[in-house]
Amino acid sequence: MRFGFGACLVIVVALAAGCARPAKAPEGALFKDDLAFLEAHSKPVVLSRAGGPARVAVSPGLQGRVMTSTADGPDGLSFGWIGREAIASGVNDPHMNSFGGEDRFWLGPEGGQFSIFFKPGDPFDLDHWRTPPPVNEGAFEVVSRAEDRVRFRKIMTLTNYSGTVFDLEADREVRLLGAADVAALGLPVPEGVRMVAYATDNRVTNIGARAWAKETGLLSIWILGMFNPSPGTTIVIPFKPGPEAELGPAVNDAYFGKVPADRLVVRDNEGVLFFSGDGKYRSKIGVSPRRARPFAGSYDAANRALTVVHLTLPEGATDYVNSMWEVQEEPFAGDAVNSYNDGPASPGAKPLGPFYELESSSPAAALAPWKTLAHVHTTMHFLGPEKALDAIARKALGVGLGEIGRALGGRWGT
Repeated sequence: MRFGFGACLVIVVALAAGCARPAKAPEGALFKDDLAFLEAHSKPVVLSRAGGPARVAVSPGLQGRVMTSTADGPDGLSFGWIGREAIASGVNDPHMNSFGGEDRFWLGPEGGQFSIFFKPGDPFDLDHWRTPPPVNEGAFEVVSRAEDRVRFRKIMTLTNYSGTVFDLEADREVRLLGAADVAALGLPVPEGVRMVAYATDNRVTNIGARAWAKETGLLSIWILGMFNPSPGTTIVIPFKPGPEAELGPAVNDAYFGKVPADRLVVRDNEGVLFFSGDGKYRSKIGVSPRRARPFAGSYDAANRALTVVHLTLPEGATDYVNSMWEVQEEPFAGDAVNSYNDGPASPGAKPLGPFYELESSSPAAALAPWKTLAHVHTTMHFLGPEKALDAIARKALGVGLGEIGRALGGRWGT
Protein backbone atom coordinates (compact mmCIF):
# COMPACT_ATOMS: atom_id res chain seq x y z
CA MET A 1 0.00 0.00 0.00
CA ARG A 2 0.99 3.60 -0.46
CA PHE A 3 0.77 4.59 3.18
CA GLY A 4 1.25 3.13 6.63
CA PHE A 5 -1.06 2.90 9.56
CA GLY A 6 1.46 3.12 12.39
CA ALA A 7 -0.44 5.96 14.05
CA CYS A 8 -3.87 4.41 13.81
CA LEU A 9 -5.77 3.47 16.89
CA VAL A 10 -8.12 0.54 16.87
CA ILE A 11 -8.01 -0.49 20.44
CA VAL A 12 -9.29 -3.39 22.42
CA VAL A 13 -8.16 -3.02 25.99
CA ALA A 14 -8.93 -4.94 29.16
CA LEU A 15 -7.65 -3.90 32.53
CA ALA A 16 -5.35 -6.21 34.41
CA ALA A 17 -6.59 -9.35 36.05
CA GLY A 18 -8.07 -8.96 39.48
CA CYS A 19 -10.89 -6.55 38.49
CA ALA A 20 -14.32 -6.89 40.04
CA ARG A 21 -16.44 -9.79 38.85
CA PRO A 22 -18.44 -8.86 35.72
CA ALA A 23 -22.07 -7.93 36.24
CA LYS A 24 -24.56 -10.41 34.82
CA ALA A 25 -25.64 -9.19 31.39
CA PRO A 26 -29.36 -8.79 30.64
CA GLU A 27 -31.08 -11.67 28.87
CA GLY A 28 -30.26 -11.66 25.16
CA ALA A 29 -27.39 -9.19 25.48
CA LEU A 30 -24.42 -11.51 25.93
CA PHE A 31 -21.44 -11.20 23.62
CA LYS A 32 -21.36 -14.97 23.02
CA ASP A 33 -24.99 -14.90 21.81
CA ASP A 34 -24.34 -12.05 19.37
CA LEU A 35 -21.18 -13.74 18.17
CA ALA A 36 -23.00 -17.03 17.60
CA PHE A 37 -25.57 -15.20 15.50
CA LEU A 38 -22.88 -13.47 13.45
CA GLU A 39 -21.03 -16.75 12.91
CA ALA A 40 -24.24 -18.35 11.62
CA HIS A 41 -24.68 -15.65 8.98
CA SER A 42 -21.20 -14.31 8.19
CA LYS A 43 -17.53 -14.86 8.95
CA PRO A 44 -16.66 -12.37 11.71
CA VAL A 45 -13.12 -11.67 12.82
CA VAL A 46 -12.76 -11.56 16.60
CA LEU A 47 -9.96 -9.37 17.91
CA SER A 48 -8.52 -10.03 21.35
CA ARG A 49 -5.26 -9.94 23.23
CA ALA A 50 -3.89 -13.08 24.85
CA GLY A 51 -5.09 -13.34 28.44
CA GLY A 52 -7.48 -10.40 28.26
CA PRO A 53 -11.28 -10.53 28.42
CA ALA A 54 -11.95 -7.71 25.92
CA ARG A 55 -13.32 -8.79 22.54
CA VAL A 56 -14.29 -6.97 19.35
CA ALA A 57 -16.25 -8.67 16.56
CA VAL A 58 -15.55 -7.25 13.09
CA SER A 59 -17.36 -8.36 9.93
CA PRO A 60 -15.53 -8.13 6.57
CA GLY A 61 -18.66 -9.29 4.76
CA LEU A 62 -20.77 -6.54 6.31
CA GLN A 63 -18.66 -3.66 4.98
CA GLY A 64 -15.87 -4.06 7.52
CA ARG A 65 -18.07 -3.01 10.44
CA VAL A 66 -17.17 -3.35 14.08
CA MET A 67 -20.35 -5.22 14.97
CA THR A 68 -20.09 -5.40 18.75
CA SER A 69 -17.67 -5.63 21.66
CA THR A 70 -17.43 -6.65 25.28
CA ALA A 71 -15.20 -5.92 28.25
CA ASP A 72 -15.90 -9.21 30.03
CA GLY A 73 -15.29 -12.08 27.62
CA PRO A 74 -17.94 -14.36 26.07
CA ASP A 75 -20.35 -14.02 29.01
CA GLY A 76 -20.02 -10.24 29.12
CA LEU A 77 -22.40 -7.50 28.07
CA SER A 78 -22.52 -6.96 24.29
CA PHE A 79 -22.44 -3.24 23.47
CA GLY A 80 -23.31 -3.01 19.78
CA TRP A 81 -26.76 -3.01 18.24
CA ILE A 82 -27.01 -5.79 15.65
CA GLY A 83 -29.72 -5.75 12.98
CA ARG A 84 -30.55 -9.42 13.21
CA GLU A 85 -33.63 -9.26 10.99
CA ALA A 86 -31.77 -7.55 8.12
CA ILE A 87 -28.75 -9.85 8.38
CA ALA A 88 -30.78 -13.06 8.61
CA SER A 89 -33.04 -12.12 5.68
CA GLY A 90 -30.22 -12.14 3.14
CA VAL A 91 -32.18 -9.50 1.21
CA ASN A 92 -30.48 -6.31 0.02
CA ASP A 93 -32.35 -3.14 1.01
CA PRO A 94 -31.32 -0.32 -1.35
CA HIS A 95 -32.51 2.30 1.11
CA MET A 96 -30.23 1.05 3.88
CA ASN A 97 -29.13 -2.38 4.97
CA SER A 98 -29.78 -1.98 8.67
CA PHE A 99 -27.07 -4.44 9.72
CA GLY A 100 -26.08 -2.42 12.78
CA GLY A 101 -22.59 -2.26 14.19
CA GLU A 102 -20.74 -0.06 16.66
CA ASP A 103 -18.57 1.51 13.98
CA ARG A 104 -19.47 1.54 10.30
CA PHE A 105 -17.82 3.34 7.40
CA TRP A 106 -19.99 5.73 5.41
CA LEU A 107 -19.32 8.77 3.26
CA GLY A 108 -21.11 12.12 3.21
CA PRO A 109 -22.87 14.35 2.42
CA GLU A 110 -26.29 12.83 2.95
CA GLY A 111 -28.40 15.72 1.65
CA GLY A 112 -28.10 18.84 -0.51
CA GLN A 113 -26.98 19.53 -4.06
CA PHE A 114 -23.79 17.50 -3.49
CA SER A 115 -25.55 14.56 -1.80
CA ILE A 116 -24.50 11.00 -2.60
CA PHE A 117 -27.73 9.60 -1.09
CA PHE A 118 -30.13 11.12 -3.65
CA LYS A 119 -30.14 10.81 -7.44
CA PRO A 120 -30.03 14.01 -9.52
CA GLY A 121 -33.43 15.67 -9.54
CA ASP A 122 -35.05 13.45 -6.91
CA PRO A 123 -36.93 15.09 -4.02
CA PHE A 124 -35.24 15.02 -0.62
CA ASP A 125 -37.58 12.60 1.12
CA LEU A 126 -37.31 9.17 2.70
CA ASP A 127 -38.83 7.37 -0.31
CA HIS A 128 -35.99 8.59 -2.56
CA TRP A 129 -33.16 8.30 -0.02
CA ARG A 130 -30.66 5.57 -0.96
CA THR A 131 -27.41 4.64 0.78
CA PRO A 132 -24.65 4.52 -1.87
CA PRO A 133 -24.34 0.83 -2.89
CA PRO A 134 -20.54 0.59 -2.35
CA VAL A 135 -20.97 1.39 1.36
CA ASN A 136 -24.35 -0.33 1.76
CA GLU A 137 -23.64 -3.78 0.37
CA GLY A 138 -20.83 -6.20 -0.41
CA ALA A 139 -17.71 -7.17 1.48
CA PHE A 140 -14.63 -5.10 2.19
CA GLU A 141 -11.47 -6.90 1.07
CA VAL A 142 -9.26 -8.11 3.91
CA VAL A 143 -5.76 -6.83 3.09
CA SER A 144 -4.04 -8.21 6.18
CA ARG A 145 -4.97 -9.87 9.44
CA ALA A 146 -3.24 -10.83 12.68
CA GLU A 147 -4.44 -11.67 16.17
CA ASP A 148 -4.48 -8.02 17.14
CA ARG A 149 -5.44 -6.30 13.87
CA VAL A 150 -7.37 -6.46 10.63
CA ARG A 151 -7.17 -4.16 7.63
CA PHE A 152 -9.67 -3.59 4.81
CA ARG A 153 -9.83 -1.97 1.40
CA LYS A 154 -12.54 -1.21 -1.16
CA ILE A 155 -12.52 0.58 -4.52
CA MET A 156 -15.61 2.73 -5.10
CA THR A 157 -17.20 4.95 -7.74
CA LEU A 158 -19.87 7.40 -6.55
CA THR A 159 -21.98 10.06 -8.31
CA ASN A 160 -23.42 13.02 -6.43
CA TYR A 161 -26.71 14.90 -6.87
CA SER A 162 -24.99 17.38 -9.19
CA GLY A 163 -23.62 14.62 -11.43
CA THR A 164 -20.00 14.70 -10.23
CA VAL A 165 -18.24 11.31 -10.34
CA PHE A 166 -15.78 10.28 -7.61
CA ASP A 167 -13.32 7.40 -8.01
CA LEU A 168 -11.78 6.49 -4.67
CA GLU A 169 -10.10 3.85 -2.58
CA ALA A 170 -11.31 3.39 1.00
CA ASP A 171 -8.90 1.90 3.55
CA ARG A 172 -9.76 0.97 7.10
CA GLU A 173 -7.73 -0.72 9.81
CA VAL A 174 -8.54 -2.20 13.22
CA ARG A 175 -5.59 -2.71 15.57
CA LEU A 176 -5.30 -3.59 19.25
CA LEU A 177 -3.29 -1.41 21.64
CA GLY A 178 -2.69 -1.23 25.37
CA ALA A 179 -4.24 0.81 28.13
CA ALA A 180 -1.48 3.41 27.81
CA ASP A 181 -2.88 4.41 24.42
CA VAL A 182 -6.25 5.16 25.98
CA ALA A 183 -4.55 7.19 28.70
CA ALA A 184 -2.79 9.13 25.92
CA LEU A 185 -6.21 10.35 24.84
CA GLY A 186 -6.52 11.96 28.28
CA LEU A 187 -8.56 9.29 30.05
CA PRO A 188 -6.63 7.42 32.76
CA VAL A 189 -8.81 4.56 34.01
CA PRO A 190 -9.46 4.24 37.77
CA GLU A 191 -8.82 0.97 39.55
CA GLY A 192 -11.74 -1.45 39.42
CA VAL A 193 -13.02 -0.31 36.02
CA ARG A 194 -13.33 -2.85 33.22
CA MET A 195 -12.98 -1.54 29.71
CA VAL A 196 -13.04 -2.39 26.03
CA ALA A 197 -12.02 0.30 23.57
CA TYR A 198 -11.30 0.44 19.89
CA ALA A 199 -10.70 3.02 17.21
CA THR A 200 -10.86 2.82 13.46
CA ASP A 201 -8.35 4.56 11.20
CA ASN A 202 -10.28 5.37 8.03
CA ARG A 203 -8.77 6.78 4.84
CA VAL A 204 -10.00 7.83 1.40
CA THR A 205 -7.72 8.33 -1.58
CA ASN A 206 -8.70 10.10 -4.79
CA ILE A 207 -7.73 7.58 -7.48
CA GLY A 208 -9.38 9.54 -10.29
CA ALA A 209 -7.79 11.83 -12.87
CA ARG A 210 -9.22 15.12 -11.57
CA ALA A 211 -9.02 17.00 -8.29
CA TRP A 212 -12.08 17.11 -6.06
CA ALA A 213 -13.29 20.73 -5.87
CA LYS A 214 -15.84 22.60 -3.76
CA GLU A 215 -17.58 23.91 -6.88
CA THR A 216 -18.67 20.42 -7.90
CA GLY A 217 -18.93 18.85 -4.45
CA LEU A 218 -16.70 17.11 -1.95
CA LEU A 219 -16.91 13.94 0.12
CA SER A 220 -16.25 13.32 3.81
CA ILE A 221 -15.52 10.25 5.91
CA TRP A 222 -18.52 9.58 8.13
CA ILE A 223 -18.30 7.07 10.99
CA LEU A 224 -21.48 5.97 12.75
CA GLY A 225 -21.75 3.85 15.89
CA MET A 226 -25.03 2.07 16.62
CA PHE A 227 -25.79 1.08 20.21
CA ASN A 228 -28.61 -0.55 22.14
CA PRO A 229 -31.15 2.01 23.41
CA SER A 230 -32.93 2.03 26.76
CA PRO A 231 -35.21 4.40 28.70
CA GLY A 232 -32.26 5.16 31.00
CA THR A 233 -29.74 6.03 28.27
CA THR A 234 -28.68 9.67 27.97
CA ILE A 235 -26.35 10.98 25.28
CA VAL A 236 -23.92 13.73 26.33
CA ILE A 237 -22.07 16.04 23.96
CA PRO A 238 -19.82 18.78 25.35
CA PHE A 239 -19.30 21.86 23.17
CA LYS A 240 -17.46 25.17 23.23
CA PRO A 241 -19.62 27.85 24.87
CA GLY A 242 -19.65 31.35 23.47
CA PRO A 243 -21.72 33.95 21.61
CA GLU A 244 -23.86 32.60 18.79
CA ALA A 245 -22.84 35.59 16.67
CA GLU A 246 -19.25 34.32 16.71
CA LEU A 247 -19.61 30.53 16.91
CA GLY A 248 -23.03 29.89 15.43
CA PRO A 249 -25.81 27.90 17.14
CA ALA A 250 -24.81 25.52 19.91
CA VAL A 251 -26.68 22.67 18.26
CA ASN A 252 -28.50 21.90 15.02
CA ASP A 253 -31.69 20.02 15.90
CA ALA A 254 -33.62 20.59 12.67
CA TYR A 255 -32.67 17.45 10.73
CA PHE A 256 -36.01 15.68 11.19
CA GLY A 257 -37.94 18.48 12.86
CA LYS A 258 -37.18 20.30 16.05
CA VAL A 259 -36.45 17.99 18.99
CA PRO A 260 -38.90 18.35 21.90
CA ALA A 261 -37.59 20.01 25.06
CA ASP A 262 -38.02 16.86 27.14
CA ARG A 263 -35.64 15.04 24.77
CA LEU A 264 -32.92 17.64 24.31
CA VAL A 265 -31.53 19.93 27.00
CA VAL A 266 -28.86 22.44 25.96
CA ARG A 267 -26.89 24.28 28.64
CA ASP A 268 -25.27 27.07 26.65
CA ASN A 269 -23.35 28.61 29.53
CA GLU A 270 -21.88 25.27 30.65
CA GLY A 271 -21.16 24.01 27.14
CA VAL A 272 -22.95 20.66 27.35
CA LEU A 273 -26.09 19.10 25.90
CA PHE A 274 -28.13 16.05 26.87
CA PHE A 275 -30.09 14.03 24.29
CA SER A 276 -32.34 11.00 24.80
CA GLY A 277 -31.04 7.62 23.60
CA ASP A 278 -34.25 5.68 24.23
CA GLY A 279 -34.83 4.60 20.61
CA LYS A 280 -38.44 5.77 20.71
CA TYR A 281 -38.43 9.10 18.84
CA ARG A 282 -36.72 9.67 15.47
CA SER A 283 -34.52 12.71 15.89
CA LYS A 284 -31.03 13.91 15.10
CA ILE A 285 -28.71 16.63 16.35
CA GLY A 286 -25.35 18.00 15.28
CA VAL A 287 -22.53 20.21 16.57
CA SER A 288 -20.48 22.34 14.18
CA PRO A 289 -16.66 22.24 13.97
CA ARG A 290 -16.52 25.68 15.59
CA ARG A 291 -18.30 24.29 18.65
CA ALA A 292 -17.14 20.67 18.71
CA ARG A 293 -14.87 19.16 21.33
CA PRO A 294 -13.00 15.86 20.84
CA PHE A 295 -15.30 13.79 23.09
CA ALA A 296 -18.94 12.69 23.11
CA GLY A 297 -20.62 9.88 24.99
CA SER A 298 -23.58 8.25 26.67
CA TYR A 299 -24.52 6.62 29.93
CA ASP A 300 -26.77 3.56 30.21
CA ALA A 301 -28.08 3.70 33.77
CA ALA A 302 -29.60 0.20 33.72
CA ASN A 303 -26.28 -1.49 32.92
CA ARG A 304 -24.07 1.17 34.54
CA ALA A 305 -22.20 1.39 31.26
CA LEU A 306 -20.38 4.56 30.23
CA THR A 307 -19.52 4.96 26.55
CA VAL A 308 -17.06 7.62 25.42
CA VAL A 309 -16.17 8.46 21.82
CA HIS A 310 -13.03 10.34 20.83
CA LEU A 311 -12.87 11.88 17.37
CA THR A 312 -10.40 13.57 15.08
CA LEU A 313 -10.78 17.37 14.94
CA PRO A 314 -8.04 18.85 12.72
CA GLU A 315 -7.05 22.28 13.97
CA GLY A 316 -8.40 25.10 11.82
CA ALA A 317 -10.65 22.91 9.66
CA THR A 318 -14.05 24.55 9.11
CA ASP A 319 -15.33 23.07 5.82
CA TYR A 320 -17.57 20.13 6.68
CA VAL A 321 -20.16 18.76 4.28
CA ASN A 322 -23.75 19.75 4.97
CA SER A 323 -26.15 16.81 5.19
CA MET A 324 -29.44 18.70 5.54
CA TRP A 325 -32.11 17.30 3.18
CA GLU A 326 -32.52 20.43 1.06
CA VAL A 327 -30.75 22.49 -1.57
CA GLN A 328 -28.32 24.40 0.62
CA GLU A 329 -27.06 27.95 0.70
CA GLU A 330 -23.98 26.78 2.62
CA PRO A 331 -23.04 23.25 1.48
CA PHE A 332 -19.86 23.26 3.58
CA ALA A 333 -21.36 24.47 6.84
CA GLY A 334 -22.03 20.98 8.15
CA ASP A 335 -21.47 19.30 11.52
CA ALA A 336 -18.41 17.54 12.93
CA VAL A 337 -20.33 15.54 15.57
CA ASN A 338 -23.81 14.06 15.31
CA SER A 339 -26.14 11.87 17.33
CA TYR A 340 -29.25 10.08 16.12
CA ASN A 341 -32.05 8.54 18.15
CA ASP A 342 -34.13 6.04 16.21
CA GLY A 343 -37.90 5.73 16.25
CA PRO A 344 -40.85 5.49 13.84
CA ALA A 345 -40.54 7.84 10.83
CA SER A 346 -44.33 8.28 10.98
CA PRO A 347 -47.06 7.23 13.43
CA GLY A 348 -47.39 3.45 13.42
CA ALA A 349 -44.35 2.90 11.19
CA LYS A 350 -41.64 0.40 12.05
CA PRO A 351 -38.35 1.94 13.25
CA LEU A 352 -35.07 1.03 11.57
CA GLY A 353 -33.82 -0.49 14.82
CA PRO A 354 -34.42 0.82 17.31
CA PHE A 355 -30.93 2.06 18.26
CA TYR A 356 -29.09 5.28 18.94
CA GLU A 357 -25.95 6.56 17.24
CA LEU A 358 -22.82 8.51 18.07
CA GLU A 359 -21.28 9.86 14.86
CA SER A 360 -18.28 11.85 13.69
CA SER A 361 -17.21 13.25 10.32
CA SER A 362 -13.96 14.32 8.74
CA PRO A 363 -13.55 17.71 7.08
CA ALA A 364 -14.56 17.90 3.42
CA ALA A 365 -11.95 16.13 1.29
CA ALA A 366 -10.58 18.55 -1.31
CA LEU A 367 -8.13 15.98 -2.69
CA ALA A 368 -5.86 16.15 -5.71
CA PRO A 369 -5.35 12.85 -7.56
CA TRP A 370 -3.67 10.21 -5.36
CA LYS A 371 -3.91 12.34 -2.23
CA THR A 372 -5.39 10.87 0.97
CA LEU A 373 -7.55 12.06 3.87
CA ALA A 374 -7.57 10.20 7.24
CA HIS A 375 -10.11 10.20 10.04
CA VAL A 376 -9.76 8.30 13.35
CA HIS A 377 -12.81 7.49 15.48
CA THR A 378 -12.27 5.84 18.88
CA THR A 379 -14.95 4.18 21.03
CA MET A 380 -14.47 3.21 24.70
CA HIS A 381 -16.88 1.35 26.99
CA PHE A 382 -16.39 1.41 30.75
CA LEU A 383 -18.04 -0.74 33.44
CA GLY A 384 -17.47 -0.58 37.17
CA PRO A 385 -18.25 1.35 40.35
CA GLU A 386 -20.29 4.51 39.80
CA LYS A 387 -17.71 6.63 41.61
CA ALA A 388 -15.01 5.52 39.20
CA LEU A 389 -17.23 5.97 36.14
CA ASP A 390 -18.19 9.41 37.43
CA ALA A 391 -14.53 10.43 37.37
CA ILE A 392 -14.16 9.31 33.74
CA ALA A 393 -17.36 11.11 32.71
CA ARG A 394 -16.21 14.35 34.31
CA LYS A 395 -12.85 14.12 32.57
CA ALA A 396 -14.25 13.35 29.10
CA LEU A 397 -17.68 14.98 29.09
CA GLY A 398 -17.39 17.68 31.74
CA VAL A 399 -20.30 16.40 33.84
CA GLY A 400 -20.81 13.62 36.37
CA LEU A 401 -23.26 10.74 36.36
CA GLY A 402 -25.68 12.52 38.66
CA GLU A 403 -26.03 15.46 36.30
CA ILE A 404 -26.43 13.11 33.34
CA GLY A 405 -29.15 11.16 35.12
CA ARG A 406 -31.13 14.24 36.16
CA ALA A 407 -30.76 16.21 32.92
CA LEU A 408 -33.78 14.70 31.15
CA GLY A 409 -35.84 14.16 34.28
CA GLY A 410 -34.35 10.80 35.23
CA ARG A 411 -34.78 9.44 38.75
CA TRP A 412 -31.39 7.84 39.16
CA GLY A 413 -28.03 9.44 39.88
CA THR A 414 -25.30 9.72 42.45
